[in-house]
Amino acid sequence: MADMPGGARQSKTGTRNDARPSGPALFFGVPLIISGVLSVLQGITGIARDSLYGVPREYEYRFDLTAWGWIHLIVGVALVITGVAVLRAMSWGRRAGVSIAAISLITQFMFIPYYPLWSISVMALDLIILWGLARIAVA
Repeated sequence: MADMPGGARQSKTGTRNDARPSGPALFFGVPLIISGVLSVLQGITGIARDSLYGVPREYEYRFDLTAWGWIHLIVGVALVITGVAVLRAMSWGRRAGVSIAAISLITQFMFIPYYPLWSISVMALDLIILWGLARIAVA
């Protein structure tokens, strides 16, 4: 190995001290934030423009579209907050991420008749988040 100027040698062992996330936190924190942003956009659209979504005639979970907008907005904000917590490696972040992603998955499933393509896309993202956070939480 080559010496550094002044005789100091740079150590390659030890822990990483910078604040950047790495590994599973980065891989599953970013999708949490993306899913949250998509849910926030879906919620804002439901609140502002009810006419964008189709309204099924007979559906068990039929709410007013403004109510669905608020539900998606609240879940989306919770997903973004949890995603930031996972990226910052907070102790509660992974458990909250699993819980909030499961809630998001259920709400998207209930919203399928209104906007199927969007809901199924966000559901797939939520499933990836659930699988990944559950795997790293156990490991």
